[in-house]
Amino acid sequence: MSAITRDEVAHLARLSRLALADAELDHYATQLDAIIGAVARVAEVATDDVPPSSHALPLTNVYRPDETRPSLTPQQALAAAPAVEDDRFRVPRILGEEA
Repeated sequence: MSAITRDEVAHLARLSRLALADAELDHYATQLDAIIGAVARVAEVATDDVPPSSHALPLTNVYRPDETRPSLTPQQALAAAPAVEDDRFRVPRILGEEA
């Protein structure tokens, strides 16, 4: 595996419209080389017997039973509302369309 060169980093910087100092070119060349090496190691993993998946562990949804519970009456819920219309909260119109 060849190391990424300082000239390649300078070329990438020009394409990205980044102004990098000489010290930064050397610094980023080292870092990019390490990143490219890590990606290459991932590509080498034998995956013939590993099925494609979106998660490492199986996911299971946990549902609670749907039970009726005591709650506020409509009058209690609307008691502190600044504006009420037809047993509903009245809010300012945000769209210019007619209802």
